[in-house]
Amino acid sequence: MLVRRLVLAAVLAAAAACSSITTVRVQPETVYAGPHLRPIAVIHAQVTSAYLLWIPIPGHVDLDYIVNRMLLATAKTLGADKVVDLQVDITPEDGIWTLRKLLGYRSASASGIAVIVEPEAPAGDKEPR
Repeated sequence: MLVRRLVLAAVLAAAAACSSITTVRVQPETVYAGPHLRPIAVIHAQVTSAYLLWIPIPGHVDLDYIVNRMLLATAKTLGADKVVDLQVDITPEDGIWTLRKLLGYRSASASGIAVIVEPEAPAGDKEPR
């Protein structure tokens, strides 16, 4: 009986919390990121964690984790120099939102455009007219 409860708790913990990174390659001609920036991909990272009596299952819902360890790490893996148009969203953890940790969930997401910085052409290389 105890083994069944432990297995059930492990299955629920695995099902209750998840993280995902979604990427899509884009053509530089179809997405404008800015001057001297060549877009290569759009990246979206998301983490959701369940809470039971203020205990996160398994946790990691914070901006440092979602931005630095998920979004920027994926951009570097794709060969990007920077991420532009960064947008983040996170469920607050204080105030009235604390009651949500009694029995609920917390989520965070971040998205942006991975770009390669292209060097500017030197001023002396311009063709005469």
